[in-house]
Amino acid sequence: MTPTIAGTISSPTAGWSLSGRYLVDVVTAASPDIVATASPPWTEVRHAGNLEGGYEKGDVGVGAHASLSREPDYLSISAGLRGTLEFDEKNYGLLFGYSYRHDTAGRAGTPFDVFGWTLERHDLNAGLTIVVNSSTIAAIQLDGMFERGNQAKPYRYVPLFEVGAAEEVPVGASVALVSALRLHARPLEALPLTRDRFALTGRLAHRRSRGTLRVEERLYTDSWGMAASTTDARYSIDIGRFVTIWPRLRFHAQTGTVFWQRATEVAVAADGSITIPAIRTGDRELGPLWTLTGGGGVSVKLGARFTASLQVDGVFTRYLDALYLTRRNALFSALALQATFD
Repeated sequence: MTPTIAGTISSPTAGWSLSGRYLVDVVTAASPDIVATASPPWTEVRHAGNLEGGYEKGDVGVGAHASLSREPDYLSISAGLRGTLEFDEKNYGLLFGYSYRHDTAGRAGTPFDVFGWTLERHDLNAGLTIVVNSSTIAAIQLDGMFERGNQAKPYRYVPLFEVGAAEEVPVGASVALVSALRLHARPLEALPLTRDRFALTGRLAHRRSRGTLRVEERLYTDSWGMAASTTDARYSIDIGRFVTIWPRLRFHAQTGTVFWQRATEVAVAADGSITIPAIRTGDRELGPLWTLTGGGGVSVKLGARFTASLQVDGVFTRYLDALYLTRRNALFSALALQATFD
């Protein structure tokens, strides 16, 4: 559950705008990973807020943003700048941006100076928007994300298996089977300390007489060997002057990282000692998977100032090479009320 309040103040004639958002994210979890590590189910509350401002004069625009997110065992701080330039009577627009994020991951009830893993991220992006004609807009954007630090989860332990035992551990193996076959050692997750990500995104929006089609394609690769494709399509349909509905369909597919293993094998010496791999993970999100999202929403104007909207999506994920789970089905819904004042 994520109650959120957001607001924007702007002056179109003067060219400035200021917006802010605050949310409380209430998360509960009782996954097979928690069962496998004999940890109790938990409930956690996250507070997050952000501020964003912008100024445009003529064909040039600048903007800045800052955000803060805090939960019992995680702190994230970020800030960034962006610039826009329009030319040829605003038929073309350039976008440049940079942002920096600093994350600290810890353990609940333990100060960060006692246990804290840090992660720094630098984001660079550049984009081009083209007004194709009076009803069509196209855009392309290139993003580079450069991460340095510890991305492992402080609560994730990785089961180890003796060489040859992995053949007995099938996709979706149960907690009981994994517990019966794994070695006694259970090290914390450990990931490479650097990750460079790159994404190329293309967008197209086309307005018809009573509807707008929006299509987006994102291609992704990174230095961990993962490759992914994400396709998103939405069609907004006007029902009279006050109601808009939109069906939506999204498909994401990815390969696993080069170091992904469903079951990590280690050799056991004659004296019973083992050498724990330097890189090890049980994060199924780093393995091969695909996700299909389908749903839609409705927006209703409640007079001159207020608009209410409801969005409902079903999310169906299939894990192709992971322990414990082969699928995850989720339902996402969002209810929003917007007010506009001159």
